[in-house]
Amino acid sequence: MIENVLARKGLSLRLKITVKGLISAGMCALAVVLPQLFHLVAGAQSGVSWLPMYLPVLLGGCLLGWRWGLAVGVLSPVVSFLITSAFGNPMPIAARLPFMAAELAIFACVSGLFSKKIAKNGWFAFPAVLLAQLAGRSAFMISVLIFQSITPFTPAVIWGQIQAGLYGMILQVVAVPFVVMILRRLLIKGDDD
Repeated sequence: MIENVLARKGLSLRLKITVKGLISAGMCALAVVLPQLFHLVAGAQSGVSWLPMYLPVLLGGCLLGWRWGLAVGVLSPVVSFLITSAFGNPMPIAARLPFMAAELAIFACVSGLFSKKIAKNGWFAFPAVLLAQLAGRSAFMISVLIFQSITPFTPAVIWGQIQAGLYGMILQVVAVPFVVMILRRLLIKGDDD
């Protein structure tokens, strides 16, 4: 969606990359800060229930497309892990990091595949988020099934986490598309001025 706006403005490639890079960095920063706020306000288990890191990743995919969204999806848990490890409480834990990076990469890629359609019709953000969730959560479960002999996770544990995260997934299905549609309207309005 952002690519369409930048193209209509006739910006240079260098400026487009700068804008998308800044938005990507902002999404990664939000993906680090938002879980910390949830943990501070609602407790340590709120991350599993509300999935706050997923919100900016889905938003990044919808806004930036699959390539830049992929970077946001992979980098968000890695940056969060590095920063929070420095304070002695890594989030996500090291054992979950590769699974979460892969899951969020899929979330961002799938939602990002809808970016051009969202630019034309903001309602496409709803199927983008829903399909991203299904693909990402399925990939998480499949990767645990494949690597269960070398990981502390079992399919039953992951299924429990998926069930615990239903509130967060519902929040994502509602909140992300509405934020995307509001931003789309503002960008189009700003583009018409």
